[in-house]
Amino acid sequence: MAGRGGGGSGTSPPPGPGVGAERRRRQQPQPQDALPGPGAAGALRGPERRQRAAGMDAAPRRCPSCCWRRWRRRLRGRRWALAAGLLGAAAALALYSALPEPARADGEAVTVLLWWEPFGRPRRLPDCRRRYNISGCRLSADRSRFGEAQAVLFHHRDLARHGAQGLPRGFPPRPPRQRWVWMNFESPSHSPGLRGLAGLFNWTMSYRRDSDVFVPYGYLYVPPAPRPFVLPRKTRLVAWVISNWNEEHARVRYYRQLKEHLPIDVYGARGLALAEGGLVETVSAYKFYLAFENSQHTDYITEKLWRNAFSASAVPVVLGPRRANYERFIPPDSFIHVDDFPSPRLLATYLKFLDKNKPNYRRYFAWRKKYEVHVTSFWDEHFCKVCETVRAAGNQIKTVRNLASWFES
Repeated sequence: MAGRGGGGSGTSPPPGPGVGAERRRRQQPQPQDALPGPGAAGALRGPERRQRAAGMDAAPRRCPSCCWRRWRRRLRGRRWALAAGLLGAAAALALYSALPEPARADGEAVTVLLWWEPFGRPRRLPDCRRRYNISGCRLSADRSRFGEAQAVLFHHRDLARHGAQGLPRGFPPRPPRQRWVWMNFESPSHSPGLRGLAGLFNWTMSYRRDSDVFVPYGYLYVPPAPRPFVLPRKTRLVAWVISNWNEEHARVRYYRQLKEHLPIDVYGARGLALAEGGLVETVSAYKFYLAFENSQHTDYITEKLWRNAFSASAVPVVLGPRRANYERFIPPDSFIHVDDFPSPRLLATYLKFLDKNKPNYRRYFAWRKKYEVHVTSFWDEHFCKVCETVRAAGNQIKTVRNLASWFES
């Protein structure tokens, strides 16, 4: 039996009757179309083993010239068969390549399809080049362009409302190299149906910094030419604008304790009406704004900070993720965190102190000498950002294996 290492043969059996005839029979050339059995290739030497592994018969070591010519003809025939097989494979690949497929992001315009317009509200899609200097971007809500889109956006609230039956159907379910992008800007506490989305999407787009397409609610930037900051005239102390009032939310519970120690003007469904100029103009008359999030999650820092407080030039008093999380995005001396104080009473005492000490209060605006505030525009900026990210990524494809585990972490 041939050894497992494939180098030589095992121990030969003792010679029996007719061994001479058997030896003469072995010296005759064997039929060339006999296929090797299992393990036979292991007993061949180097060149012969490589030929046999490639599907070709090894040339006989001692063979009459007619046998040698026959072996060469068979070898040529098998080479032609191999070439024909390769041509067949190439033809199959050419046919596959001829199927509709999204254009390469680095060579042609990128088509981004909105499978659902957010919250079912049709809107005029932006010109990304004109608004954000992002070229080569085609935005569409026309589902007939599904096959040519490099990216398809699925808004989570609409996905939760329509269910899986509302997703694209067909075979294959998506064209090659097309990215399905899960888009969500609500917190995990207000994002039902996350558990059934494992392995469905290629990319994520959210306010989280570790998203594939990161679009925060706002950010600070250094302008080319800094403009002098002028603090609006402040005539009132603390404001809070709230539309979703829920007694179970931490922000409502904290407000009820805080209002026992200082006056707070509440606007919205449970309070005063905003001035004619809108929210920013109303809040700009206040020294402090309660930027209280409806739930506390990683990176969930919304327009309550960026627009309601910063754009109105009020010092934000924040309730949301930990202070360290805020400091990833804004300077540590630009806000007051409720966790900085053991109780709402001590926070109220500190706000009253700042109200009476102008130099200490103005320190919360020192960062304005360097930075300006950008408030993200819903939804135009999000759609155009996907185009930009697709072009930068090229043909890199991945799958989000456990969406719920990531987003809820």
